[in-house]
Amino acid sequence: MTTESLKEKINNILPYLNEKQKRIFLGAEAKSIGYGGVSKIHRLTGISRPTIHQGITELENGDSTDERVRISGGGPKPKHTQNKKLLKIIETLIEDSTRGDPMCSLKWTSESTRLISEDLYKKGYKISHETVRVILKKLGYSLQENDKSLEDSHPDRDEQFTYINEQVKKFSKDNFPVISVDTKKKELIGNYANKGQEWRKKGSPRKVNGHDFPDPKGQEVGIPYGIYDQGKNLGWVNVGCDHDTSVFAVQSIQSWWTYMGKKIYPDAKKLLICADGGGSNGYRVRLWKVKLQEFTNKSGLEITVCHFPRGTSKWNKIEHRLFSHISMNWKGRPLISHDVMINLIGGTKTKTGLKVKAKIDQKKYPIGIKVSEQEMENINITKHKFHGDWNYTISKIEACDLS
Repeated sequence: MTTESLKEKINNILPYLNEKQKRIFLGAEAKSIGYGGVSKIHRLTGISRPTIHQGITELENGDSTDERVRISGGGPKPKHTQNKKLLKIIETLIEDSTRGDPMCSLKWTSESTRLISEDLYKKGYKISHETVRVILKKLGYSLQENDKSLEDSHPDRDEQFTYINEQVKKFSKDNFPVISVDTKKKELIGNYANKGQEWRKKGSPRKVNGHDFPDPKGQEVGIPYGIYDQGKNLGWVNVGCDHDTSVFAVQSIQSWWTYMGKKIYPDAKKLLICADGGGSNGYRVRLWKVKLQEFTNKSGLEITVCHFPRGTSKWNKIEHRLFSHISMNWKGRPLISHDVMINLIGGTKTKTGLKVKAKIDQKKYPIGIKVSEQEMENINITKHKFHGDWNYTISKIEACDLS
């Protein structure tokens, strides 16, 4: 029997069966196919593999005395799983203990369901640990074994995550801005293929260059430096046309403050920046700190910077709360000009309320700028007690201090 005829057969029969009959019927079909049958039936029907396996088990046991239609645990889910306010509270409770790849929907938490249940009880929600387990699964969490993929990560990695979270909470409580910053991948400007697909008339794909080689006569590029406001769920992207340098990075932050930040936080005296450990805003880059001092002197803001350890840039919120959505918005669309790039970035929105503004930056940012020891000594920097190399505060230098 062909795949199409099998699919037609299943679709014709399933509407007349109850849940138990469906399981047994699909289990029988999977068993008749042999190796790979469960996966094939899963693909044809969308019904989960465990359900099909259960049907095979019931078929093989041949026990017709149990009149139960639904598998134990089936049926309507607890009403708490539909409570959006509660889901938000649970995510907030476990945010500090979340583990896993933030770019993936699969996550896990070091908090037990019983502890989460106890915390919720203190907040007025009487929910069993079993219901918490159901909610965690709904939120994309799962139980997983240890992953031995972090041998080369810093031993203080998790402690730094905790420290950053503490700083974010502290600044947010005082209504001071908290921003995540990073440079998105440099993009070639032109009629080049862009990963992903877009809806178009059947048989009429968008025509693009057959290669991705830069133009030898002078290739235009777009370098998106992003600033994500964690408290307001707003994004600002400064699209450079030259080089990704520390001068460009700080200029991007300064542009955000000028055009967006100080309008939202008119009374702010402090700013927290969450940045990667490397690149143009790396913790070892002297020019980054020199330019931050200039920005501090000009804006009057006291700037605290917290860097993520090596190999953990994906935990920076800008990656999965801003950049991932921008990539989704322009997938399959060639970035034929800077204007197109700006419009696609500015058109990025999400159901959670994300809004993004973008601006072109055509200034030149030469590379290879050296910073002297004297310039470093002139930075009014205070290193934090915990990992002062990663966590530090730069304060304004008054005019009298410069003399």
